[in-house]
Amino acid sequence: MADENLSPGNIAKALGVSDGKVKKAIKDLGLEPAAKRGVCSFYAPDQVARIKAAVGA
Repeated sequence: MADENLSPGNIAKALGVSDGKVKKAIKDLGLEPAAKRGVCSFYAPDQVARIKAAVGA
């Protein structure tokens, strides 16, 4: 895959914020996962940019 989708935990690590902040931003923005594997949701790089802006990282 050229563009790697990221889980909320990996997004939090990359941004240096808590998992809770990332999950709250996802919920507040109403983002739908780009992909799902089992119960895990994965978000696309363009969604990560929106999450980053929402958490202020």
